[in-house]
Amino acid sequence: MRQLIRPGSKASKEGRRLDGVIVAAFGRHYEVDTATGRLQCYPRGKKSSFACGDQVEIVPGGDGQGVIEHLHPRRNLLWRSDAFREKLIAANLSHVAIVVATEPGFSDLLVSRCIAAAESQEITPLIVLNKADLADRLEGARRQLAPFRALGYEVIETSALDSADTLRKRLAGLRAILVGQSGMGKSTLTNALIPEANAATREISAALDSGKHTTTFARLYPLDVGQPVDGGWLIDSPGLQVFGLAHLSADELAECFVEFRPHLGQCRFRDCRHEAEPGCALLAALRAGAIHPRRFEHYRTIRQEIAEARRLNPGW
Repeated sequence: MRQLIRPGSKASKEGRRLDGVIVAAFGRHYEVDTATGRLQCYPRGKKSSFACGDQVEIVPGGDGQGVIEHLHPRRNLLWRSDAFREKLIAANLSHVAIVVATEPGFSDLLVSRCIAAAESQEITPLIVLNKADLADRLEGARRQLAPFRALGYEVIETSALDSADTLRKRLAGLRAILVGQSGMGKSTLTNALIPEANAATREISAALDSGKHTTTFARLYPLDVGQPVDGGWLIDSPGLQVFGLAHLSADELAECFVEFRPHLGQCRFRDCRHEAEPGCALLAALRAGAIHPRRFEHYRTIRQEIAEARRLNPGW
């Protein structure tokens, strides 16, 4: 990590600037790791548009605090949105690890949403099937993930209670984030991968077949203890129940479905909505088995949500 002014120099006493990486983000409060230590930082002014993983320039103050002065260019940004709100999740990622589990039940629609968000930013998606030690639930989960595996998306089976060695080896050297529904075991996986994280975990609410939210903000951990965060790292993020993609246009959404790409631009009509139009290349591919019906259903659901968000907020 580049240090702009040497600590201890006369210039560092006043007006010094340091480069850092945001390792935790909650509200307008950020933790930033720098070459001289971790600082509690705030943005200058009212606007706060930073994410975990952002590389920033700060001006240190007293009592371990600082002010964020500048955002360095991002490689990418993972975020979600609905008609009126945006939520920045993480920046400068190499991989998005979408965590599902054999128990409780998971939404394959949410998996498609997360994949689309990753594809839109040229981030590599991974699917992590946690709690693979529950043999009686494993085959059902595998069947649910079969359409994604058939598209070439990597599925890693692991168990947080069994040290998660397979996932640890796969994530080595990457800049990854764990995302998924509450109750899938993201925080437990984080603890298994990085014992020092001490992320909070709770029992699954069996009555609701869903997890209780335990992580309330994103936090970044170096994958190698004692190493700087500008190497490989892992971000644990809050559990998701929704993942809106209102910031994508209909055409951008279609591009995020990799199985659609060979057929896009091949429809008879340039403004084809892929509903019931004659000569629709996507519908022909669907009938021919080149597009899985469940994935096409996901596409239509998300596209309708985007259209409704833009109706409610034409500003998109």
